[in-house]
Amino acid sequence: MNGVTAPVLETERLVLRAHTRADFDDSARLWGDPEVVRFIGGEPFDEEIVWFRLLRHVGHWALLGFGYWVARERATGRFVGEVGLADLHRIIEPGLDAPEAGWVLAPWAHGRGFATEAVRRVLAWSDAHLGPRTTCIIEEGHTASFHVAAKCGFRELAKTTYKGSPTVVLARDA
Repeated sequence: MNGVTAPVLETERLVLRAHTRADFDDSARLWGDPEVVRFIGGEPFDEEIVWFRLLRHVGHWALLGFGYWVARERATGRFVGEVGLADLHRIIEPGLDAPEAGWVLAPWAHGRGFATEAVRRVLAWSDAHLGPRTTCIIEEGHTASFHVAAKCGFRELAKTTYKGSPTVVLARDA
């Protein structure tokens, strides 16, 4: 699947599309916000790390045929966040045996149902193109993400530790 780019996906309120250089500033603000990363390693990301993330998103599509999308509000074009699927070769037990779903939203978008809406759309795409199984990991205590995961059909497989943080491995089979 070399050279593939993210298809445009739409929901009632969102447009999900491939990352571009123009998304860098929005991504840098997102990942630099302590509230956003509280349960994702706990340390805000500097611009160098955000740039590598953006390149990784593009690379996932080019090499694997799946990856992350930028989520923007349909009505306004406002940056909502990033959502998608990855194969990050995580060193975690138990290992992840299917694409890993992930989502991160700008603070203004929290609590509005955008994450569930976006993740459901990504999972529908995944079911049709990659197969019915997906995984995710969530740091213990991240109540909002656990709610999204449950609404999207994920179930707990194991409690573990990832990079020193108590973490839960979840999976779903469509």
